[in-house]
Amino acid sequence: MQTLQQSFQVPYTYSIFFTKGLFSLKNTVLSSFFRSFVEAGFQRKALFVIDGGFLAHYPSLPQSIISYFSGVEDAVKLVPDILVLPGGEEAKNDPALFDKIVEAIDEHGIDRHSFVVGIGGGAILDLVGYAAAVSHRGVKHIRIPTTVLSQNDSGVGVKNGINYRGKKNFLGTFAPPIAVFNDLSFLQSLDDRDWRSGIAEAIKVALIKDKAFFEWIEANAEALAQRSEDVMAYLIHRCAEMHVEHIRSGDPFEFGSSRPLDFGHWAAHKLEYLTDFQIRHGEAVAIGIALDSVYSVKVGKLSDDELQRILAVIQKLGFDLYHPKLAENDKINLRNGLREFREHLGGRLTIMLLDRIGKGVEVHEMDADLIAEAVDYLEGHFSSLLMS
Repeated sequence: MQTLQQSFQVPYTYSIFFTKGLFSLKNTVLSSFFRSFVEAGFQRKALFVIDGGFLAHYPSLPQSIISYFSGVEDAVKLVPDILVLPGGEEAKNDPALFDKIVEAIDEHGIDRHSFVVGIGGGAILDLVGYAAAVSHRGVKHIRIPTTVLSQNDSGVGVKNGINYRGKKNFLGTFAPPIAVFNDLSFLQSLDDRDWRSGIAEAIKVALIKDKAFFEWIEANAEALAQRSEDVMAYLIHRCAEMHVEHIRSGDPFEFGSSRPLDFGHWAAHKLEYLTDFQIRHGEAVAIGIALDSVYSVKVGKLSDDELQRILAVIQKLGFDLYHPKLAENDKINLRNGLREFREHLGGRLTIMLLDRIGKGVEVHEMDADLIAEAVDYLEGHFSSLLMS
């Protein structure tokens, strides 16, 4: 019998909206979006899932949502039971939270013509996106990110997932959102750690792709640390723009082993687990960036002068460059993170290092002794700061 060959493409299109006061009755960004889906014969519904930690800062949010949707009933019907779940990494570690979303999708008849809307940080958006993606083989999901990290990075991408068997994002899918709504005013709820945390992803993408953007961060580091809203708005927009450009031009569903946007992440993911998630993802990424930047110098790629600029920016923004867990168990735990990252990539290790600021370079092996030396370098740097 003759072999049959199949090949087809599925185009994905979604918009990332930037606004303030999303649920203000005067703001038509969201209502216009829903009205663009009006079609005879369909009763579309919207199920909301809100990050409980975020809701603590905006207790009136459910009522604002209800009031807003009372004026959009011609386009979409709001499910009255708004689901509130704990945010942070707990959202991705507890399978019962996944079950609650799936149960709500089932109970309220959320079909493939309806929407699941997640409001919160990156972890809750990952959870909501995963639950939507596997329900009915794909329910439309909308992201409303509420942190810097999710507005400029994770919330605008195509991945979702939950942690399983002690491994980050072990279960997940590639399922683009139908839309993303970035409300700048939501960032006012963030404490300084969460405000700062998302800037690490901007440093990451600038270092591997855009020297001018890194220099802008360098020049505006103090304003960012002082929580300038206008400066942060530019950082988020530019970082999100670079993220979607990469997805559009690269390997959005990661069929290969290249992960340029995971610069600094192999160590960061392991460090999160080693600290029992006591440090934020962005804090871990900042340390991972520092570690891989030092390693880049040690293998003769990045110059020492550029390394010092990178470390200075990270510190000026308020990040630590080192955590004792990096050196724990003679650094064996950290090296295990490299092995786990290789498994995640499918067996072939691909790590992004820096050739220079603004230009990343991929390598397929890392020297364990040089990793250890890079850890020692950061520890020494950290110790000298404590004594100064």
